[in-house]
Amino acid sequence: MKFSVFTASTPDWTPQEAAKELAAQGWDGVEWRITDQEATDVPGFWAGNRATWPLTGLEERLPEIDAVTRGAGLQYSGLGGYARSFERTDVARLLAATATLGAGRVRVTMPLLKTGDYRDLFAGARKDLEWATAEAARLGVTVMVELHHETITSSASAALRLIDGLDPATIGVIHDLGNLIYEGHEDHRAAFQLLGPYLQHVHVKNVAWHAVSTAADGTVTWKADWATLREGQADVGAYLRTLREHGYDGWITLEDFSTAAPLPERTRDNLAYLKSLL
Repeated sequence: MKFSVFTASTPDWTPQEAAKELAAQGWDGVEWRITDQEATDVPGFWAGNRATWPLTGLEERLPEIDAVTRGAGLQYSGLGGYARSFERTDVARLLAATATLGAGRVRVTMPLLKTGDYRDLFAGARKDLEWATAEAARLGVTVMVELHHETITSSASAALRLIDGLDPATIGVIHDLGNLIYEGHEDHRAAFQLLGPYLQHVHVKNVAWHAVSTAADGTVTWKADWATLREGQADVGAYLRTLREHGYDGWITLEDFSTAAPLPERTRDNLAYLKSLL
């Protein structure tokens, strides 16, 4: 297995700083966050993230992205795009950028449940992915669908139903351990078997549910929040062992959104911890 970091989780660093630090720590690759975002005074995961390449003007920045990545001795585990499947112009741009960089794969995000009737969202996404995979085939790259809470593909079963029959050379699934604690958990071994050749990428983070209030009648309200790899509810070691037993030997991409430790310490410790579990 090879290890990379998704830069949504490294908001304090510029791309140059991220590449230099991750390479020095011994990571094999990087998965760049690519999206237009709000500016903030304080860097954050979702806004003001300094390790994000903007979608606007992306084509002009590709030589710089490649120089930063390969100059540090890092590989691409993929590109972390945020274009929704129905935003075909932006999806096409991300696919083309992936081909130019030789990054292999790019995430295309699925519709949010809150945006419509599930049946309509599903049917529309299937048509969008049929179009996107045709583009991917032409360019020699792969579209990635992530298992993500609050979208139409929160589980392996849902993702397979969406992409079943499409060529796995042009589309695959990102199995995300932390997201499944929020929603969509299925037995991991069964999920890997179910996905078969579509299991092509893995994201690792952790989440824990906490009781936040108790009503007068004793009803407890729970809330999920990001946790360290060690402290979350997912058993990261068992997960990695099951991946290995299944025969997976691809990228393990970290996206730790816990903030208890400073970023350099967090990324360094996470790599050591992941390797120790294997």
